[in-house]
Amino acid sequence: MWLLMLEAGGAGLVLIFIVWWTMFASPKPYHPPSLNDAETPQPDDEQRQEPHH
Repeated sequence: MWLLMLEAGGAGLVLIFIVWWTMFASPKPYHPPSLNDAETPQPDDEQRQEPHH
């Protein structure tokens, strides 16, 4: 009887692992850059703060 319970528990863990893997391991959706992103002003060379050596 304990062997059946052990096997059922193992099958349950495998099922939970498969569900977890398919829910959270999917690739992130790709969002192409919109046209508004290209129009945002970039900082000028004078405004950039670079380290002085």
